[in-house]
Amino acid sequence: MKLPAFDYACPETLDEATALLAEAGGDAKVIAGGQSLLPFMAFRLAAPSLLVDLRKIAGLDGIEVADGEIRLGAMVRWRDILDSAALARALPLLPAAIGHVAHYQIRNRGTLGGSLAHADPASEFPCIAVLCGASVDVVGAGGHRTIPADELIAGPMETTLEDDEIIVAVRFPRWPEGRRWAFDEFALRHGDLAIAAVAAAYDMDGPHIAHARVAVMGATDTPQRVPPAEDALNGRAPDDDTFGAAAAAASAAIEPTEDLHAGAAYRRALVGTLLRRALAESCAREREAAE
Repeated sequence: MKLPAFDYACPETLDEATALLAEAGGDAKVIAGGQSLLPFMAFRLAAPSLLVDLRKIAGLDGIEVADGEIRLGAMVRWRDILDSAALARALPLLPAAIGHVAHYQIRNRGTLGGSLAHADPASEFPCIAVLCGASVDVVGAGGHRTIPADELIAGPMETTLEDDEIIVAVRFPRWPEGRRWAFDEFALRHGDLAIAAVAAAYDMDGPHIAHARVAVMGATDTPQRVPPAEDALNGRAPDDDTFGAAAAAASAAIEPTEDLHAGAAYRRALVGTLLRRALAESCAREREAAE
């Protein structure tokens, strides 16, 4: 389908970009990689009168791995994340999840800022941001502010961004040494949107799990942590019984969505299966590393 008519601007500074958004009064959209927005426009699910392109604004595509945190510019592409050796060491869960994003061509163009602003419930990056307690830096006509990732996403395709605000960076706390992690996803075909996916991270306190985090995406309206599953892991040994209890807790805790691809009961069961499998793989990975 052809895109609806729109005006186009390509500013060179954030100030220019936010001024254009403010002047449009909610009838403009930011375009970064365009891999989510342009299909929406083609299907008439969005029809902004103005597209504000960020490609000429300097400083939005950096990857910084420091002692205290990891900072990713909003124009960082999926390909950049997959190619970063520093990220693979500092936050291995992130490239593992991004490897499930769509296909090669889309990973070459899609950006993390665009993914967050689009807020698709089946998008991998928002889920990892929520799981890890990331912070999102935004700038608007009124200045800068920081939004916790779990407060940015308000619903399916809905965020708490103001009409004139632009995501400029996402900051992740640096992981402690030895943190274990897991990610698993199910889609009808590789590269399709996830019917359900799970992400998890935890530390070891002697023989027991500590600081467990579990998040679900694709099966729910928004990516979200699952505290009952985390409680089922903390203080227990990383074994089949513990992982089974966490999987059952996750399945029971979520409110799954239903659509033409899968019913709610199927998604509920699938979340449990994926979490149990992913947690088992996190232990297998540690054993392989130790050999």
